Amino acid sequence: MSKLTRRHFVITGTSLPLLAACGNGINSGGAARIDGRVDSAIEFMYTEVPGTRDLAMDAAGILVMPLVTEAGFGFGGSYGRGALRINGVTVDYYSAVSGTFGLQIGAQQYAHTLFFMTEAALREFRTSPGWAVGGDVRYAINDRGANLGADTTTLSDPVIAVIYGQAGLIVGATLDGTRYTRIIP
Repeated sequence: MSKLTRRHFVITGTSLPLLAACGNGINSGGAARIDGRVDSAIEFMYTEVPGTRDLAMDAAGILVMPLVTEAGFGFGGSYGRGALRINGVTVDYYSAVSGTFGLQIGAQQYAHTLFFMTEAALREFRTSPGWAVGGDVRYAINDRGANLGADTTTLSDPVIAVIYGQAGLIVGATLDGTRYTRIIP
């Protein structure tokens, strides 16, 4: 029989509430919940952001983060979970985490989708232990209902990000510094 140490007690005592809070327990239905949210986010995106359906058809894969919550008061951060889909089928689940520091106060929620336009970009994303948004991501901005402007220069970018469904008090959602990690819901 092993001795119960203070370290064991602290680690166990703090881990259990964290596991319960993230809703990823065994038989929790986390994957079905994420897939349902991803389906809703995709339909919303197709309806509200013209041109995204064509982007999705041309993409090697899409990562949909249906709900990202961001808050900050000097220090800030964001978190969300989503699914990577290839040919319309979920192949993996991911979390997105970012941290910020600076003049900020407020909170917001939004959805975003990353369109991997090349097989190489998709392969790099899937094989990395933790992929961070960098300079190779191009933001496609929906300008008051206009088309996204998916021209030949846009389609040659390896990754295109679309942010939509923003609600809250922080202006200007960006994905800079966001790190994506594969999860098991």
